[in-house]
Amino acid sequence: MEAQIPVFAIVGHPNKGKSSIVSTLAQDSSVSISPLSGTTVHCRTYPMQVDGKELYRLVDTPGFQRARAAMDWMQRHSTSASDHVEVVRNFVEKQRNHQHFISECELLTPILAGAGILYVIDGSIPYGPEYDAEMEILRWTGQPSMALINQIGKAEFFEQWQQPLSQYFKIVRVFNAQTASFDRQIQLLTGFSELSDDWHQPLQQAADQLQAQRRQRMNLSARCITEGLVNMLQASETSNLGNKDDQMEIDKAAEEFQQKLIRMENRMRSEVESYFNYHRLEREEAALGIASEDLFSERTWKIFGLSRDQLVTTGMIGGAAGGSLLDLGSGGLTMFLGSGLGAIIGGASAWFGAKKLIGTRILGLPMGGHQLVVGPITNLNFPWVLFGRAVTHLQLVSQRTHAMRDQLQIIHSTGSDIVSGIPSAQRREIQRIFTGAAKGHAVKEEELSRLVEVIVSLVAKNPDSSKRDESP
Repeated sequence: MEAQIPVFAIVGHPNKGKSSIVSTLAQDSSVSISPLSGTTVHCRTYPMQVDGKELYRLVDTPGFQRARAAMDWMQRHSTSASDHVEVVRNFVEKQRNHQHFISECELLTPILAGAGILYVIDGSIPYGPEYDAEMEILRWTGQPSMALINQIGKAEFFEQWQQPLSQYFKIVRVFNAQTASFDRQIQLLTGFSELSDDWHQPLQQAADQLQAQRRQRMNLSARCITEGLVNMLQASETSNLGNKDDQMEIDKAAEEFQQKLIRMENRMRSEVESYFNYHRLEREEAALGIASEDLFSERTWKIFGLSRDQLVTTGMIGGAAGGSLLDLGSGGLTMFLGSGLGAIIGGASAWFGAKKLIGTRILGLPMGGHQLVVGPITNLNFPWVLFGRAVTHLQLVSQRTHAMRDQLQIIHSTGSDIVSGIPSAQRREIQRIFTGAAKGHAVKEEELSRLVEVIVSLVAKNPDSSKRDESP
């Protein structure tokens, strides 16, 4: 027999963040979220699916409007605790078309159909006895339930809420729908699995599948970044040039090449976002702190690339790699002077040649005229800029909840922290891959896989602690 699909009704007072919680737990940005009270007037169901398989459903409900009056009606029609569920059912049947109790009937319907209860309150406002009627009605339904203290603001009244909530609910959790970490979302599912024997297995399986999905998303995103970086490092543009001294045409071609790389980076960003179920996410690149500058800004690569010392060291590695070609070509008779000279030149040019990021070549054509070749960019810090920006973006997207509706802003200091945190031995290996790619060499599958592992590990060990909800 197939296990029952768990259904959760998100209920509570109006404007307490119920829809935000639905959006986060369903990973669905289509859930309507508004600061205006009473935005949700009808129940709407949102399935949580992985690979087409439904794991659970979330029902966004309207808020209680007249809980005290509804509770008075139920108490008048009840004779003992044994009839509570039936009394609630009768209330909904008799009052469904009554304008006075339309919200109460709407939100109770999915619960009477078998949905579990996630009761949401705002921890930033004090507890009041008007909430007792809501909690009592929910208890009368007999359904498994959990209370969530939503951190809309500071949960300064947590202590006030703890005692009354504990009288009605076996589990009370603090949950910020805007900033809840993935682990916190999983803990919420597994906690609810303990309240119902029927749901224990399906919710544990749901947690396992969500964790597997997240690992897959991270690996797919890291692979997308890795392949995108290689493509950008190998990118170039050719065009015919009538006059080799036509600087306007040369500058125009260089600008078009820049735009090409920017489009490639944007496509990479969008693909990463799609893996996490974001399809129309607005990005604010000006949040880098360099509103008038872009990917090719010297300040950009100072922020997202390597420090002066790291860059010179990396330049020596790249220069040595290039100089070694001279050693091989001379049969070793140069006593490896090629590597030494290449290291010195590479280290110096890595820093002092930073301003000239886009190289151009003008080639003569056999039938006359000239061919302009723009790119690829061989500056040693350029791939680290791309790398830092891409990993920073992945980190922020993977930590974002679907309840957040503001623009995605990339924090400028994070990229530098990511790149500088890579061990020197690992950085040397990555630089060899970057250097080879920039020279047009094919990148081996094992090299791509190592870059994927590095990216995943960097995101895993750089959590954004400022965006974590913690219980008081």
